[in-house]
Amino acid sequence: MQKEFSRNKPETGKGLTIVITGDGKGKTTAALGMALRSAGHGMKSLMIQFIKDQEAGEHLAIKFLSPYLEIIRCGRGFVRKEKGDLKIHKEAAVRGLNLAQEKMESGNYDLIILDEIFPALTLGLISLEEILSLIARKPERTHLILTGRGAPKEVIDLADTVSEIREIKHAFRKGIPAKKGIEF
Repeated sequence: MQKEFSRNKPETGKGLTIVITGDGKGKTTAALGMALRSAGHGMKSLMIQFIKDQEAGEHLAIKFLSPYLEIIRCGRGFVRKEKGDLKIHKEAAVRGLNLAQEKMESGNYDLIILDEIFPALTLGLISLEEILSLIARKPERTHLILTGRGAPKEVIDLADTVSEIREIKHAFRKGIPAKKGIEF
C-alpha cells in the first residue's frame, strides 16, 4: 500500500540559504535531491531554472512528485555571448527573479531553488544587487538554494551552507557525449 504524503506544518525556526557551486557536475542534481527529500516530508518545493529551456529528465520525473515539486523554466537556453543579442536572455532572467520573489512571498513553498542563477549573473543577465536583495527578502522559514558555477563571495558570505562541487574527471573530456538520465 502506497503511503500518501500529508503537507506538514512548516518547521519553526530559520529557513536556510544554501549555495551549491563549483565547476563539477551535479549542482542541479544535488538541489533536486534536497527537493526529493523535502517531498518525502510533505514539503513543497519550487525550482526556477534561469538558463535551461530544454526538457530534461527532471521535467519528466516531476509528474511523480506533484504537487510536492514544481519546476519552471524561465531560461531561453544556453547563452552564447558571441552570438550577440542578450536581450531575450536578460528579459527571461529578470522574469525569473520577479517570479522567484512572487513565489517566495506567496508562502506556498517550503523550499525554493534558483537553478543556474550564478551563470545568469556572470553573463550579465542579472545583477549581484538583485540576487542579494532577493536573499534579504527571503521569508524567515523558507529554505533557499542557489546553484551554478561562480558563486560570488558576497552570496557565499550570506549563505548558511555552501558546497563546492569540483570536477576531478568528466567523460565529456574523453569525447563521450552527454547521456540521457545522467546529464539531462
